[in-house]
Amino acid sequence: MKKVKKIESFTDFEKKVLRCVMSIPLGEVRSYKWIAKKIGKPKAFRAVGRALSKNPFPFFIPCHRVVKNSRDIGGYSLGRKLKQELLRFEKKIKESLEVK
Repeated sequence: MKKVKKIESFTDFEKKVLRCVMSIPLGEVRSYKWIAKKIGKPKAFRAVGRALSKNPFPFFIPCHRVVKNSRDIGGYSLGRKLKQELLRFEKKIKESLEVK
């Protein structure tokens, strides 16, 4: 079993990234670049990706909702295939909850 890194050991930058990702609504995605701008570090989009790769709770801090600026899904600690499936599933949930 993979050892979970304690959030307390994360840098302030990494914590900001994780908090920002938690604000992405169900069924929606944002880019690494969007996250970087949102936390006040517009050129740090690669560092955002590195911070997300350390996410110890990928199902609770939804880093799968972060994609490349080109809309390519990018990487995911639990695999690209699972990332695609999670995004597809969340989109269906969101659509099923919409009031018509």
